[in-house]
Amino acid sequence: MRVELWAIGKTSAPYLETGMAIFEKRLTHYLPFGMVIIPAAKIKTTDGNLMRNEEAKLILAKLQPDDYLVLLDERGQQFTSVAFSKWMEQRLSDSRRRMVFLIGGAFGFSPDIYQRANAQISLSSLTFSHQMVRLFFLEQLYRAMTILRGEQYHNE
Repeated sequence: MRVELWAIGKTSAPYLETGMAIFEKRLTHYLPFGMVIIPAAKIKTTDGNLMRNEEAKLILAKLQPDDYLVLLDERGQQFTSVAFSKWMEQRLSDSRRRMVFLIGGAFGFSPDIYQRANAQISLSSLTFSHQMVRLFFLEQLYRAMTILRGEQYHNE
């Protein structure tokens, strides 16, 4: 199964780009992985509902019907790193061709995206910027892969 991390808009911080590149490269040793940047909606507004709906159109246009969509959402299910690795192991054995982890924009997700999602995961009860979540999630996905392989990255 191919795993992809989708995010809205480019990252503006070079330190995040550097960290993300490190974990993206490491992940390719464990599974087919790719990062997809969905261009930000080309509207100028501070209306959260309008922005969420415009972003939803862009996201839904890229999803395939059989994609397993996982939202990275503060209200999602929380895991320990070991539990997340076991959850990933179960998902990776699925017959679907692609699993998409989605980071929403600054205003979160539209109701249409929540309805389409197969799962929701929270990285923390804390709120992080949607740009920082990219790096945090890549590290956790890498950690999960090393746990599944029994490698010496995660310490219990």
